[in-house]
Amino acid sequence: MSKFKVLVTDYEYETLEYEEKVLAEIDAELLKAQCKTEEEVIEAAQGVDGLLVQYAPIGRKVFESLPQLKVVARYGVGVDVVDLEAATEHGVCVVNVPDYCEDEVSDHAFALLMACARKIVLLNNDVKGGNWDFNISRPVYRLRGRTLGIVGFGKIPRRLAEKAKPFGFEIIVYDPFVDEKVEKEYGVKLVELDELMKRSDFVSVHAPLNENTKHMIGARELGLMKESAFIINTARGAVIDEKALIETLKNKKIAGAALDVAEQEPIAKDNPLLDMDNVIITPHVGWYSEEAQIELQTKAARGVADVLIGKKPEYLVNKEVWNK
Repeated sequence: MSKFKVLVTDYEYETLEYEEKVLAEIDAELLKAQCKTEEEVIEAAQGVDGLLVQYAPIGRKVFESLPQLKVVARYGVGVDVVDLEAATEHGVCVVNVPDYCEDEVSDHAFALLMACARKIVLLNNDVKGGNWDFNISRPVYRLRGRTLGIVGFGKIPRRLAEKAKPFGFEIIVYDPFVDEKVEKEYGVKLVELDELMKRSDFVSVHAPLNENTKHMIGARELGLMKESAFIINTARGAVIDEKALIETLKNKKIAGAALDVAEQEPIAKDNPLLDMDNVIITPHVGWYSEEAQIELQTKAARGVADVLIGKKPEYLVNKEVWNK
């Protein structure tokens, strides 16, 4: 009989061999499920010591129903699917993997920016539709000298700034938790959110989703943007008020949007964003490369294993729980 039990609540990966390898080292049995609700998680997780979670909701009810639970690991950077307050109250460690896709997401954000700037998708679709006319892309502006506004300045957006600089962008940043030392190190300028929205030719959103950032970019903030500006989101869909974004785009108040995330995922088939020529949408794929996926699965499992053997994990989100 195994010493520990760990449940993968839900997953989209072809194999869980990386988790199995890590957990075998501590004599932990890996159980698998495809839960979509808290009730399904509770039913599948009776008697388990740890959870590995992709999208399943892990709320207060889960922690109250699983007294043996010691650790929840989120496959990813964001932990918005986990009730951190309830986890801490119940003495459960929450771990994530904040460093597995820095290049992938920053690359994807910049790829979306470039696709917007050069009207790549619009032109591709038009040519495939039988036309050969660059004029449909007008206006296209030179990138050098344009302003890139970055909302949130953690590890991923810092990589984005490094990659954008050689293209000649002026880079401005809104992040109330970043100090002047970081500003100088990366050669960016810290500004308030309103100023960023007004000045930027491209706004790239990288803020985590929490109660303070939900809909932080709404109708008022979008209304501050230039008519020639684009907004790019590779963070979480709900950081932008999607209804306000749809109205802003319908009224041609901004030039367009490029989104790797949506408030509802998968995006609803009747979402108006899908019918807009000036909107690019990808299926929350910014994190993905073969290397990043292996790193993600391995590090998430390592976080669970460390907690179960009494070792402080490298990526503990609710640090105050450790003394409990």
